[in-house]
Amino acid sequence: MHEREFRAFVLIAETGRMDVAARRLGYSQPAITYQVQRLEESLGFKLFTRHPSGARLTGDGRMVLPSVRAVLLLIDSMRDAHGPQSGQGRDLECSA
Repeated sequence: MHEREFRAFVLIAETGRMDVAARRLGYSQPAITYQVQRLEESLGFKLFTRHPSGARLTGDGRMVLPSVRAVLLLIDSMRDAHGPQSGQGRDLECSA
């Protein structure tokens, strides 16, 4: 699991739109879709139901959203405590 996947997940959950999340994060829509698919594969369940009008959280997605937000807050607080960096090590790599 990577930080960018978590950030994409949270932004899609907040906006309900993959295209909006892609634009705000500076990615293409296929890249955002790929990130969500990778996260879903890692977790073993679907996070969103896709509709022509956007994306809605599944029950599982609603359940993990607070935990993902907490992880991102922790990452941001560690980064803030360490000070400005060169941008290396921006991904959170987890193996189960």
